[in-house]
Amino acid sequence: MREALLIVNPSSGTEQAGALSSVAEEKLAEIYDKVTIKYTEKGGDATAFAKAAAEQGIAAVFAMGGDGTVNETISGLAEQEYRPDFSFVPLGTVNDLARSLGIPMDPKEAIAHLDSLEEKKLDIGKVNDHYFANVVALGTIPTAVQEVDVEQKTKLGPLAYFLEGTKALANHESHTFDIVVDGEKITQDSILVLIALTSSVGGFEKLLPKAEIDDGYLHLIALKGSAIMDKLNIIPKIFTGKAPEDDKILYRKFTLGSIEVQEVEEMTANVDGDEGDKLPLTLKVLPQHLTVLVPKKADNE
Repeated sequence: MREALLIVNPSSGTEQAGALSSVAEEKLAEIYDKVTIKYTEKGGDATAFAKAAAEQGIAAVFAMGGDGTVNETISGLAEQEYRPDFSFVPLGTVNDLARSLGIPMDPKEAIAHLDSLEEKKLDIGKVNDHYFANVVALGTIPTAVQEVDVEQKTKLGPLAYFLEGTKALANHESHTFDIVVDGEKITQDSILVLIALTSSVGGFEKLLPKAEIDDGYLHLIALKGSAIMDKLNIIPKIFTGKAPEDDKILYRKFTLGSIEVQEVEEMTANVDGDEGDKLPLTLKVLPQHLTVLVPKKADNE
């Protein structure tokens, strides 16, 4: 008997999840012999649900929620010897992983495609003892973005992150990072350091055009310099995918690395949109670690 688990965050997507979960259940019932729904109530629930599903040998785990719910679900699967197939219905603000996988941003459309999915392999990252599916962000801009309130995110979506990030560009406070990537040591002053797995970061779908979901690499990008015009000149290149080619940008792809920050007592990373560990960080990629189910039409777009 093929069984699927649907993990639902009822507070995601301006509370759409409750109404949509029954629609998703009906769609999944066309494919699986048994569908179980579990609703999260607190942080860590999605991780626990996904881990239990893997231990029980369930065929597939689906998540319905924002980037945090997706991250938790992946974290629950990551350390298991047997890992069920994974997919999700995006309900959050940015949904970078969905953008990279070709999963529709509209949850109703994503649900409509649940009966026509195909398998792809997905890299995931490990930061210290935790996991991420999209990005680890450090510096002045991520700190500002992390303070965007829920109402603003709901109204403006990814634009809220862009607006707060642009404001932070005017802040000349940069930090000195000691970076090691695959044995190469780099010291860099920056207001923004990103370590990403996918091409879409913060809703900007072309920020890292060379990043593929299964290429076996983490992709590091850091904004160099302190002059405000240098920072502003980068913005058009972010939209066109040319930022990694700019001499004001540090870009490296790597499999194993670490990051420390000088001069400040502590700095906290933003991991897949939520608060993560304090620095120092160790990072590595787990190549093609999960089997992800994506709409078949993604290959044709």
